[in-house]
Amino acid sequence: MNKQIIQTADAPQAIGTYSQAVRVSGGETVYLSGQIGLDPATMQMVEGIESQIVRVILNMKAVATASGGSLGDIVKLNVYLTDLAHFAKVNEIMSHHFSQPYPARAAIGVASLPRGALVEMDAVMVMSK
Repeated sequence: MNKQIIQTADAPQAIGTYSQAVRVSGGETVYLSGQIGLDPATMQMVEGIESQIVRVILNMKAVATASGGSLGDIVKLNVYLTDLAHFAKVNEIMSHHFSQPYPARAAIGVASLPRGALVEMDAVMVMSK
């Protein structure tokens, strides 16, 4: 897989753990379904926004690994939050689990999420053939 990070001064610079755009060629695409903060052992929601963000990322990591990839293969990430005030916490926690170059990303404020979750993430992953 060839991953090229796109940056231009003609659009606002990234203000967090994401890239303006990512161009990918020569790989296999895997679409990761939305993950919420359910503990896979108990199927119960973890408590609090920080714990949910971490659990969501760990759940995504598990699905990426099961697909033969890693968080580093994610090229597009969507983050859904019931309170956009938690966005800074998403950036902080993402910085511990993702490394540069970061994936392209969108953050969307939503009224509610399944099972009373505070955060959900889905992703597109491209892996080398």
